[in-house]
Amino acid sequence: MKENLATITTKGQVTIPAEIRKALGFKPGDKVSFILDQGEVKLEPSTSALKAGFGAVNPRKKPEDFKELGAKAREWVAQKAEEEL
Repeated sequence: MKENLATITTKGQVTIPAEIRKALGFKPGDKVSFILDQGEVKLEPSTSALKAGFGAVNPRKKPEDFKELGAKAREWVAQKAEEEL
């Protein structure tokens, strides 16, 4: 196992060595997770649920009318509330 050294800056920042970035597939802008496990730190790629889901659903129409959607949602909630009474 090869050891890679890095220096912690006064702001607590560390540059991940190029060899490690390449091995883990890190690219500029990627998020990483630091996992502390019994005194050892693991570094893993982290994906944002929001970012991962972006574009997964196509809008019904463009541009989407959020006022209309909000009104429909309020109407649906009110209808469900009436049904429960």
